[in-house]
This record gives sequence, structure tokens and C-alpha cells, in this order.
Amino acid sequence: MSDLIRTFTERGDLAHLALFLWASASSAMLVLTLRELFAANARFDAFVRELARFNRRIRK
Repeated sequence: MSDLIRTFTERGDLAHLALFLWASASSAMLVLTLRELFAANARFDAFVRELARFNRRIRK
């Protein structure tokens, strides 16, 4: 990794390095956010299924 950073600093592409790091970090945060969203959706779906099952039992 240090060789990559050294290459960028020697060529004067610090702005490109900063942009790459920012884009990588924001992409990683998007992946983590979507993973949490899918997990929350699955938990909510399980809750609604259990609630429907409870309502069916009560109505009998």
C-alpha cells in the first residue's frame, strides 16, 4: 500500500488519491447501510408474520 501512495505522491496526484479514498469509503458505507436495511426489513417481515399468526390464533 505504501508503494501505491508513494507513486501517487511522486506524480502529484494527491487529489486523485483523496478522491479514490473518499469514493471507496462512501461505497463501503453504502454497502454497510444496505446490509443493515435488508436485515431490518427481514426482522420487520418476521414480526408481521408472527403478528398475523397471532391474529389467526385469536380469531379461532
